[in-house]
Amino acid sequence: MVKDFRFCPCCATALQTQHDGERDRLRCPACDFTHWNNPTPVLAAIIELSDRDNQILLARNAAWPGRMFALITGFMEAGESPEDGIRREIAEETSLSVSSLTLHGVCDFQRMNQVIIAYHAVAHGEIVLSPELAEYRLFTPHTVRCWPGSTGLLLAQWLRARGHEPQWMEWPKP
Repeated sequence: MVKDFRFCPCCATALQTQHDGERDRLRCPACDFTHWNNPTPVLAAIIELSDRDNQILLARNAAWPGRMFALITGFMEAGESPEDGIRREIAEETSLSVSSLTLHGVCDFQRMNQVIIAYHAVAHGEIVLSPELAEYRLFTPHTVRCWPGSTGLLLAQWLRARGHEPQWMEWPKP
């Protein structure tokens, strides 16, 4: 349940929690607006660089603490297909051009209330990062280390499908 969503966007009345038979939902007692709190679609790319011996590009978000590198991700925008959205995200965040795009898989990311739609992208060009990204690294399938959650599991699945046993990074226990 979203805790910061308190008022109806239609009439500004305070929302109330009501059980709908399956789960608690925020509802407006004045106009019957329901906040469904559906997951947000997020796009992710396993980027393989055709002009760099098919190395895999992982990047570190400038807002992240530490040195975690991950897939290029971003939100779909209104009016675009997932394929157009991930092509846009790759171009915006890395300046790379995509020559081939294949749907790889879908997973949930419950902690952020997201559904991740992952693609394998073959790309080329000079890597120029957006200010959103602090740095990038290139990995071979034998040297990339997967993380035990969402996009890391998708990356491990992609590696296995290509005959590579994924290596796993140590992950701090919660």
